[in-house]
Amino acid sequence: MGIRITPSILNSDVSDLRGELAKIAGADYAHIDVMDNHFVPNLTWGLPVVEALLPVTPVPLDIHLMITDADRWAPAYAEAGAHSVTFHAEAAAAPIRLAREIRKQGARAGMALRPATPVEPYLELLGEIDMLLVMTVEPGFGGQKFLDSMLPKIRAARAAVSERDLPVWIQVDGGVSRATIERAAEAGADTFVAGSAVYGAEDAAAEVDALRALAQGAHAH
Repeated sequence: MGIRITPSILNSDVSDLRGELAKIAGADYAHIDVMDNHFVPNLTWGLPVVEALLPVTPVPLDIHLMITDADRWAPAYAEAGAHSVTFHAEAAAAPIRLAREIRKQGARAGMALRPATPVEPYLELLGEIDMLLVMTVEPGFGGQKFLDSMLPKIRAARAAVSERDLPVWIQVDGGVSRATIERAAEAGADTFVAGSAVYGAEDAAAEVDALRALAQGAHAH
């Protein structure tokens, strides 16, 4: 099982996004949180910013859409050239159709679940997506504390993926740091979003390496 570290630029210096992306050139992806101030109580950036970053980013972009009208907007991010586009199950009227449309545009399709959303109703959809994102904080703001109560959800998702031998990644987002990444990895996550842990570190690139090593060690055990 491969390990992927995907730093979130939510906690970066937004006045120099190109420079902030350069700091994480050794990461697997850059995680871009798109918020509309409706689905979550925060407003960030949208499609024009993503389109501006695509030609200059040293790593592929992993788009996390925290927006209400996912069915309408998600395909446009894939069409623009994002490598991975994740929509929230709670915001999609037709998740299977949307996942297929994202894939048709050439991107990986991800589906995210808020902490209060159970994973069980969505396990049958795993064959239609490339990644399941288990939120380990309430979406909307960076710097929150990791919710250990989400570990059983991660385990349930990993068991379902393994049972059907699906190539589906399990991503966690929220409160991921050196103190929590091993627990998430042991539960079955393989793709980790870390915002403040990476951009709050003295050396972002070294922090990416440290997080990867910890997750790999947890998987090895």
